Amino acid sequence: MSVEPALDAVVVDSLVKSYGQIRAVDAVSFRVARGSVTGLLGGNGAGKTTTIAMMMGLVLPTSGRVEVLGADMARDRHRVLHRINFESPYVDMPMRLTVRENLTVVAGLYGLDFVAERIAALAAALDLTDLLERPVGKLSAGQKTRVSLAKALINDPDLLLLDEPTASLDPDTADWVRGHIEAYRDRHGATVLLASHNMPEVERLCDRVLMMKTGRIVDDGAPRELVARYGRATLEDVFLDVARGTGRAGDGRLAPTGDEAS
Repeated sequence: MSVEPALDAVVVDSLVKSYGQIRAVDAVSFRVARGSVTGLLGGNGAGKTTTIAMMMGLVLPTSGRVEVLGADMARDRHRVLHRINFESPYVDMPMRLTVRENLTVVAGLYGLDFVAERIAALAAALDLTDLLERPVGKLSAGQKTRVSLAKALINDPDLLLLDEPTASLDPDTADWVRGHIEAYRDRHGATVLLASHNMPEVERLCDRVLMMKTGRIVDDGAPRELVARYGRATLEDVFLDVARGTGRAGDGRLAPTGDEAS
């Protein structure tokens, strides 16, 4: 039985994740169009990482549904996991293994063919050729990020989930990583979901932004639309308004406070 093509790459419907009395994700619903780059924004503890984990099938929802590339992730995730990948600087690769060994292990987990050729092509594209035999633990932060990106792209994913992909990078390296993400999306028509605290990065990469607070989606729109809606100069100003509950959208609604959003 094959997975039927879906109009949207991701469908999240009334998603809830509770840990005891705490609702980390609270009745979240949204859709992500195929081939789009969508930003998932919110302060620490807003529910972004938990939402992404449920989209990957790593965490089961308390209730609600996540459908990715036409598959229900609670029941049929095995049908699409080979078409998904994830990158985060907060998830370490085995430090004693070399770059080549790490990428070989990941390729094996995905059941890929022509592994040596894939690694060589990624190494050339991401400027890793001279680092392939070096243990990951001996790399700089920027080098580790490039390796992590190679890991995330090794299976040519249709859905790429990025959690703070340029955190702690210098401006030049961060700009290089963003450019590679843009180029990958353009070449492959991939769908990208980006969780980030870097507002200029979100404005550059994202077609649409979902604003999260206390486990809920509190606003949704293109970066320029949100800036105009809140009467602000930048998306960072909008982020601060939403996080602090101090701004008003164009319809007169006050950006939700913690109590109002719960």
